[in-house]
Amino acid sequence: MPFSFHPDAEKEFLDAVSYYEDCEPGLGIDLAQEVHASIKNAVDYPSMWPLLSDEIHRCLVHRFPYGVIYSPEPHGILILAVMHLHRKPDYWKHRKDTGRTNGG
Repeated sequence: MPFSFHPDAEKEFLDAVSYYEDCEPGLGIDLAQEVHASIKNAVDYPSMWPLLSDEIHRCLVHRFPYGVIYSPEPHGILILAVMHLHRKPDYWKHRKDTGRTNGG
């Protein structure tokens, strides 16, 4: 099953990787690998992860305070947010029906 990023989700993911890489070389790559592992889990088992609202799930990221927020769609999963867990929890909700980019 393929996945795609909402454009804002892709930007926040890349910004987080850049931030951690600036903090310590290699740490951003570690974050990227952990986020991609969470995306793979969501792709492989889209219904397994807890529901946040109608058809919106969250798969936690190991080692980092992030969750991958996604919606199972007919064509694959749509990543709505790569959300820092200690920030405003509902900022991504408007993304469900807006654009997407190809991710995998």
